[in-house]
Amino acid sequence: MTFAEWDRTSISLAGELRRRGVGRGDVVAIGLPSSAAFAICYVAAVRIGAIATGINTRLGRREIAGILRQSAARLLIGDVTTDTAIETIEQHELDELLGARSVLDATTQAEWGKEPGIGRHDPAVIIWTSGTTGAPKGAWYDHAGLEAAVHSSGVMSAPFDRRLVATPFAHAGYMAKVWDQIAWAIAFIVPPQPWSAASTALFLREERVTVASLVPTQWAKMLEHEGGHRPFPHLRLGTSATAPASPDLIEQVQKRFEVPLVVRYAMTESPSITGTEINEPPHIQFRTVGRPQAGMDIRLVDDLGAAVPVGEVGNVEVHGACLMRGYWHDEETTRKALTDDGWLRTGDLGYRSPRGHLLLTGRRGEMYIRGGYNVYPLEVERVLSTHLLVGESAVIGIPAPVIGEIGVAFVVPSGDPAPTLEDLRDHVRSELADYKAPDRLVLLEALPRTAMMKVDRHVLVANLNCTTYNI
Repeated sequence: MTFAEWDRTSISLAGELRRRGVGRGDVVAIGLPSSAAFAICYVAAVRIGAIATGINTRLGRREIAGILRQSAARLLIGDVTTDTAIETIEQHELDELLGARSVLDATTQAEWGKEPGIGRHDPAVIIWTSGTTGAPKGAWYDHAGLEAAVHSSGVMSAPFDRRLVATPFAHAGYMAKVWDQIAWAIAFIVPPQPWSAASTALFLREERVTVASLVPTQWAKMLEHEGGHRPFPHLRLGTSATAPASPDLIEQVQKRFEVPLVVRYAMTESPSITGTEINEPPHIQFRTVGRPQAGMDIRLVDDLGAAVPVGEVGNVEVHGACLMRGYWHDEETTRKALTDDGWLRTGDLGYRSPRGHLLLTGRRGEMYIRGGYNVYPLEVERVLSTHLLVGESAVIGIPAPVIGEIGVAFVVPSGDPAPTLEDLRDHVRSELADYKAPDRLVLLEALPRTAMMKVDRHVLVANLNCTTYNI
């Protein structure tokens, strides 16, 4: 779809939204897979001053109902040809959730007239957290916040880029980047499914992709599949998503593909926070998430809110133009997330290097205490990722008698043979304190993931005693 077609079709759909009673400040929920149709619906809503929100098509009935209820959506746009949980919700349930308003088939189009004036601080979009537990939380942004993403993108955006978008369009990776896409005239490209190195390699060449985001295991498989010199001539930049990439992997990608890998630290509540630069060495890309991006700042504080010294672990707090304005229709949760002076409590733990790089050690709730010593799972996972027999890993702490808690490493082997517990314990002890070495090993074919493709640690914990796991 060209930008001209996007403009024309979104104008057409906007007219139908207005005829359906959607107006300024109303919420339009988009329950579509990643597609041009999703982009049309998004822009159609914001053109008339409405607020766009995406519903990940992998979510279940309860999660979808929670989003519709919390957002007070005026209208839901779905696709009757797609087998999703939206289609399993009875009409009377939708009538109740939408206030007997409307459900619109995504193919409906009509003409539309003049745009209203839309203010910089008018709400534009609501982006939902993955919602693995509890009620959904919707981070909302105004147009000024979406514009800020343009200025903070750094090396991630360049005129006429062709960007491979691996995350669902309902994710912040797309929902918070529409201003960025339009400002730079960037083509957003949905990758083929199911994923394979062969199909992805062909896709990168045929679609002339310039920016690609893959998880470390996928980059490793691409190295195995592709030989020769510069196989992707249009690719100028790669990112390593969801897990740390080892220095060796970063060096191989840079050498074989002549493509630098960078790291970005972001979240639903702040789609831009920190990032590494393309000229920084592999050990910086591996161990850190870089420095604050343009318009953003970080601080590290203890539990009382006092600043911690450089090199000491503290709570990561974020401030800047890209920050959410709050959680939609949830003032209490907003007050818990944002400090009195407007900083976001991320829930992450980390420390700052003398050169200003941020090093994350994990989530606050994920740290465990083994024999009186703090263990940060992300730190252990980084070391595990450098083992030749490890494809992916996740580490959690579980209760244990006497010692308090022990570490369990869930590992997806990179091939045959699979690593043993002693292999991994020796490897971790070679780089970290001995108490950080995992005490148990669980071998898996794949790590469970949430709808937003994050490792689902709740599932890991729930299945620890399942006999199908090799413990």
